[in-house]
Parts: sequence; structure tokens; C-alpha cells
Amino acid sequence: MLRREIDEKLKEWKQQELKKCLLVFGARQVGKTFSIRKFAEDNYDYFIELNFVEKPSLCKIFDGDLDKETILANLSLYTSYNQLKMKGKVLLFLDEIQACPRARTALKFLSKTSEFDVIASGSLLGINYEEVPSYPTGYVEYLNMFPLNFKEFLWANGVEDFVISILYKHFLDKTKVDEAINDRISTLFKQYIAVGGMPEAVNAFVESHDYNKVISVQKDILIDYQNDIAKYAKNEEKVKAKACFLSIPVQLAKENKKFMYSVIEKKGKSSKYSSSIQWLLDAGIVRMCKNLSSLSLPLQGYAKEDCFKLYMNDTGLLVSMLDPQTNIQIIEGNLGIYKGAIFENIIAQILSSNSHDLYYFNRNNSLELDFVISNKGEIQPIEVKANNNKAKSLTTILKENPNMKGIKLIDGNIGVKDQLITLPLYMVMFL
Repeated sequence: MLRREIDEKLKEWKQQELKKCLLVFGARQVGKTFSIRKFAEDNYDYFIELNFVEKPSLCKIFDGDLDKETILANLSLYTSYNQLKMKGKVLLFLDEIQACPRARTALKFLSKTSEFDVIASGSLLGINYEEVPSYPTGYVEYLNMFPLNFKEFLWANGVEDFVISILYKHFLDKTKVDEAINDRISTLFKQYIAVGGMPEAVNAFVESHDYNKVISVQKDILIDYQNDIAKYAKNEEKVKAKACFLSIPVQLAKENKKFMYSVIEKKGKSSKYSSSIQWLLDAGIVRMCKNLSSLSLPLQGYAKEDCFKLYMNDTGLLVSMLDPQTNIQIIEGNLGIYKGAIFENIIAQILSSNSHDLYYFNRNNSLELDFVISNKGEIQPIEVKANNNKAKSLTTILKENPNMKGIKLIDGNIGVKDQLITLPLYMVMFL
């Protein structure tokens, strides 16, 4: 059974005296339903689950008035009314809430009941924003769930917390990690890149260490994603969203990884495809990294809306879209033209799951910083290197900004020289 960081966050939510309804959202198949069910089993006497995709008829519960008493009366048709009144012992779980827009509105009124706790879960797939009568602003706590992060992958592979604490101390002190530990964690990081963080793929790897089984799982998830596009995207978006999705490996294989509409279609334009990209973002399938016009705070104020890169939400899925045996090449460190794409994607994935907005910076086509983040009120430029090559762009920027500290992520160990901090790739999990 996979240990997830969300387990503790759910417990913290339950302990709040005046808790709001909790809405757990994220891409499909990242483990939302499993984690909530496990949490309910461990912390409640009674668990009421309503899945609006599995049983669309359940939407009728919210067809009428949305005051608390009406909702309770309607719920009692599907479960024991006495159970609903057992304060602190009951969890109501509204799964796939995107399929029932009025249930989303009802969270406002359910948050006012103290009889039972409420968790909703879903993605933004298929939401017709016009069908939601009113958003429960101020009445809902949101929790974004991602594929397994690297710490969770380490747990799945038997790495104890004390080892992660040792790594974190080295990160804080900027001292070299013992070579045996560093080599082991670096190997696991490469495996993480190949396997990714989708729970089913991680389970397949932990149980068998058979990459063919992992790839089979990943291929199935990719098919499910394409089926979701066909099912949920509006008629005019189906073909365009799928074309944007399938173009991502080609986009990232280019030396200039800026998203180019012309890769999808000759003379392709933003006016045709921008809504399709937004659909993929809303579904949690991709992550956007925006170009900065200036290395100045606040970063979002200098982001170019029309100049960006797109990364996959899960690097393992990206790997499975590439040439056969790419996963083995990752472990062996021989990645050819995809080297930059894969390593940048995993860094984007981890930074994003750590709640960083993604930005990059370039100048005159001769200087480019892979990532720029805001860390504790300071700008932190990052370059990603599969080995320990010189970070020319980063060095140039640091010379121009004497008070700025930059990070070079490498397949190596920790080092500090003036403003430049060199870290093993896996230590991005601490940023």
C-alpha cells in the first residue's frame, strides 16, 4: 500500500474544529479516490460514497433546493438518516463531483452542517462552467493532488524517513552526501523518471521491477487520457486537444522547447489551439512554463502569456510516449535527443508539485535559464544538466546579479562556488 503525503494533510483537515468542505482535485488516476477511501476507513465509523460518474442518477439529490435540510432529506433516501446525524463519525464523499455541477454549489450549504464531514473529489474534466449555479467561494478548502512525488517514490521503495532527513540536512548545510547514499538515491531518481508517479505504474514497478509491466500500465493510462479527451472535450475541441497532447514529445525534443503551434499543423495559430491547451491544463494533463520578459519580482507580472513550454504532468508517461527502451536508456544515462526534454520535464513536475509556478528566461537566443522560481522572496534561477557540464547561461546571469544565488542540478553531488550552488537532481524535492 502506497504511503502518500496527502494522508497527513487529510488528518490535519479532520482535526480542525470549524472545518470547511474539502475539495481534492487533480488529474485522473493520481490516487485521489484510493487515498480518501483509506482515510475514511482509518478515521470514521461510517463512510458514505456517492460517485456521480458511476451513478449519474445520484445527481437528483441536488436537483431541488440546496438548503441543508433538503439535502439531508434527499441523502436519507440513499443512506440511513440516523447515520447522517452521528456527529464526528461520518464522512460523506462526493466523488467525480465535476459530473454534478449542482453538487459543487451544494458544498456551500454542506459546509454549514456539523453532523458529518464532507470531502469532494474530481478533476476539471468535462466541467461546463455555465452549469454551476454558484461557486462555493469561502466555504471550501482546496487540496491539489499530484502523481507520487519523489519522496513518496522513495517510501514505496523502502527508503526510511531518517535517510530523507539526512539528505535534507545536507541540502540545508550544502555539504556533500556520502557517496554510497548519493549513488543509491540517484539511481532511484533515474528509476523514478522512467516509472513516473502514477500509482498503478509505481505499484507495478515495486512489485516486479519489470519495466515492460510498467510501460503496459503507462500505455493504458495514455489511452485513458485520449479517451477522456474524446469523451469530455467539446465537439470542436476533441481533435485539437488530442493533437496538442500528442505533439508534446516532439515539442520538447526541439532544441528550442517553446511550444510551437506549427508543430501541430502548418501555419497553426494560437487562435485555433489556445482553448485546447487550456482544456489540457484544466484536466491536469499538462503543466505550463511561461517565458519571462525580465528577471524581476513578482515573476507573474513579467510572464509572457503567448510564449511558453508545455510539460507532461507525469514524466513516466512522457517516457512511454518516446522510443522503445527509452526507460532503459534513462537508467544507463544515454538519452540522445530526448535528454534535455526528459530531465526538464521531471524538474518541472517536482517544482510544480511543490507549489511553484513555472517560468523560464531567455535572451537573444543565446542565453536561456531552464527554470526561474521565487523562493522565500528571492529570484532563484535554475539550470538542469544531465551531467556536470558548465552552466554558461546561469553563470552569465549570476555575474550580472551579484546578490542572486543560482542552482545547477546535476547527476552528481553537492558543491558551492560563490553564487552557484550545485545539487544532485533529486534534491529538487527540497526546493
